[in-house]
Order: sequence, then C-alpha cells, then structure tokens
Amino acid sequence: MAGAYGADLPKVPEWLNKGDNAWQLTAATLVGLQSMPGLVILYASIVKKKWAVNSAFMALYAFAAVLLCWVLLCYKMAFGDELLPFWGRGGPAFDQGYLKDRATIPSTVKKFGNGTIERDAVTPLFPMATLVYFQFTFAAITTILVAGSVLGRMNIKAWMAFVPLWLIFSYTVGAYSIWGGGFLYHWGVIDYSGGYVIHLSSGVAGFVAAYWVGPRPQADRERFPPNNVLLMLAGAGLLWMGWSGFNGGAPYAANLTSSIAVLNTNLSAATSLLVWTTLDVIFFGKPSVIGAIQGMVTGLAGVTPGAGLIQTWAAIIIGIFSGSVPWASMMILHKKSTLLQQVDDTLAVFYTHAVAGILGGTMTGLFAHPDLCKLSLPNPTNGAFYGGNGGKQLLKQWAGAVFIAVWNLVSTTLILLFIKMFIPLRMAEEELGIGDDAAHGEEAYALWGDGEKFDATRHATQMQQFERDQEAAHPSYVHGARGVTIVL
Repeated sequence: MAGAYGADLPKVPEWLNKGDNAWQLTAATLVGLQSMPGLVILYASIVKKKWAVNSAFMALYAFAAVLLCWVLLCYKMAFGDELLPFWGRGGPAFDQGYLKDRATIPSTVKKFGNGTIERDAVTPLFPMATLVYFQFTFAAITTILVAGSVLGRMNIKAWMAFVPLWLIFSYTVGAYSIWGGGFLYHWGVIDYSGGYVIHLSSGVAGFVAAYWVGPRPQADRERFPPNNVLLMLAGAGLLWMGWSGFNGGAPYAANLTSSIAVLNTNLSAATSLLVWTTLDVIFFGKPSVIGAIQGMVTGLAGVTPGAGLIQTWAAIIIGIFSGSVPWASMMILHKKSTLLQQVDDTLAVFYTHAVAGILGGTMTGLFAHPDLCKLSLPNPTNGAFYGGNGGKQLLKQWAGAVFIAVWNLVSTTLILLFIKMFIPLRMAEEELGIGDDAAHGEEAYALWGDGEKFDATRHATQMQQFERDQEAAHPSYVHGARGVTIVL
C-alpha cells in the first residue's frame, strides 16, 4: 500500500489550504455536536420525565432529516445561483465533481451596471464538500431550536412533516438573503454568524408554532420540572463549547477574525450567565441551574451577529444586556402581556433566541469596529458608535430583522395550516396525559413517577410475590426494607 506521502498520490490543488480546511471541518463538527448530542441531551433532561424520549427524538429526527434535504435540494437554495433576490435555485449537491471543487458562493459576486465584476464571489480555500457540511450544521440546529417551543404536546407525525417544509420555505430564504448573496447581503446587513438567520428566525418560528399547535395540558404548564438537572448541564456544556465552532468557523478560515470571535463568544456567554444569575438571586433569593443555562444561551445568541466584528469590551457589554433584557422580557413583560401568556413557548425560545438575536443585531449596529469589518465583510462599514455611516448601518440592522421576523411569521403559519389539513398538530388529550409511552411506546427511565411518592399499598401484591420468590430462592432471606423511593 502507498504511504501517506507516496509520490504517486494525487496532487493537492493549489487553492487548498489544509489549515483552513482542517479548522472548517473541526468547526462543523463542533456545531454538529451542539445538536447531536447537545440539544438532544438538553431537551431530554430539561422537560418532565414523561416527555424525555419525545423531546430527544424530535431533535434527533430533525438532525437526520435536515441533512438529507440539505444535500438533495436546500443547500443550493441557500447558497447557490440566484432564483429570486431572496432565494437561490435549488438542486442536488452530491456529485463528486461538484463537491471536490473549490468552495464558491456564486451569488455573492457583485457587478457594475454594465455587467463587469466589481467584487468577486466568496471562494474559501477548501472544497465545496466542507462548505456544504458546515452550513448543514447551522440549518440543523436552527430547526431543532424551533422544536424547543412545542415540546410536550406536538404530534410527532406533524413534526416530521414540518421539518422539511420549514427548511425549504423558511430557513433557506433567510440564509440566502443574508449569507448566500441575496438582497440583504448586497445591501449590507450584518449577521456575522446567525443572529438573524438562526436565532431570530427560530425564535419567531417557534413562537408562531407554539400558537398554532396550542398549549400543553394545564397540569404540565403549572408544573414542568426537569427530570435530570445534571444532564441539563452536560447538554448545555456541549452547546457552549460548540459555539466556538459556531462563531469561529464563520470567516471560512483559521484567521484573525476567527480567533477574536471565539474569545468574544465565550466572554459574552460568561458575562450573560453571571448577570442572569445575579438577577435571579436579587429577585427570587436563590440562583437556579435553569436560569444559568438560559443566561448562557442568551449571551451566546446575543454576541453571534457580531462576534468577530466587535472589540472585546463590547462583548462584555453585549453579555450584560443579553443577560438582563431577555430576563426582563421573560420575567416581567411576559407576566404583563395577555398575548404572551396565551402562547405556551415551552423552553422560552422566543425570549432566549429572538429577543437576544434582535438585541445582538442592534448592538452590532452600534459597536462593529471599522478595522474588524474590513477583515471579513464584503462592504466596509462600522457601527454607529464609530461615526461615519454607522447610523445607516443601524437602520439596516433593524430593517433586516423586520424582514426575517415577518417572513418566518408568515411562512411558519402557512406551513402549519397546510399540515393541519392532513395531520393534527397536537396530540390527543389521552396521549398528552401519558406522554412518551403513548407517542413512542418507550419510556426514558425505569423509575417511579414525576415527583410522586412511592405508594406501597398500590403494589402490595407485587411486593408480597417478590418476598415469596426471595424466600424460596434464599432460605436465609430476611424481611427488610421494601425498596427506595426516588423523587425526581
């Protein structure tokens, strides 16, 4: 067999940068780990025990379904040739000749009125296969975030139909418009790594889906304790650490911008977590793990629109606002708004992602540094804090947020109304009372109840039979404790 560096091996293309390719594949893997197993674990553990399997399965299914749809049609809808100013021309992305060529995003080319090229298309120094997979991980996590709003009651069959339809008619529009060379890209809206494409879209879509699917049973809305707090931390940890690939991979290179983005990302998350926890202590008297995780997520979502474009002190400011504004919207505004209370957003995705995404986009419009913008943006600009055209940039940020929010509101509504014609969006009441066993015929744990105490009188017959079996098998058996009560 030829060695790894044999003379007869195919030559490495001149355009291939092995360092960039290695980092991009690593970043893609980190983002993939955020979903699988990160959000699978987080969703399974943060919900009531009877919904652990269903919640994990919704995330697992979405991850697999998105990948197949992505290579069959959706990648080119988001990053291919222009079909409409906000949508690419769909098509398969699995031909070996296509995948081993140099990565290119064709619609990012900018031309003068006479047709001559003003700015070349974005062409990273790695193969198209790397770019296809990297962008898939973003599409997958966005869809899985939407699921967080409807956990604990959405019909799994309706969810299975929703995933590909939402990917095609909602996600690809936002991705093409802002990242793939659409009208918002050329207009100059800044979304460094998904504050709008991912967090704002998933938050709005999740909120709309929660409205159309309907609320959980009243008993679940009033009491919905997590079934495993320690596993929640494990899932949250994968989410946090994976964000280094999320924002570090956005420049499509292992360069200065990626290094700054990774530092700013982690700093914003830590600051936001501490601010959220502090507010919990001030107003509720004690810190909570759920609150800390929510603060971590808002800090990560808030810094994403400008992670590689802001100075580190600005990342701290974003972390402060990301830990306080979503907290106030969830704890204060939600309780005062009749509309917000009517919509049962299970994991508060609207507050932790949509609110944080808009906040981050606004803060990017304020603090984007001109020197850092020159390193990675096609249109040199800066935030309003640095003067110049910063005021116009801030207005562009708000306009981009409005487009993404309205598109997701309309498209998600139409998709769900279409599915509702064939499949009920919500589980039947008897299924809602049972949970995983009714939806999947499986249960997460062989443990008793959702916080109920073990009632020995209800199981006296089984316990007596167990004791007789033990006496027959072991003559020296002595009657002792009848078991251990595990309160979840």
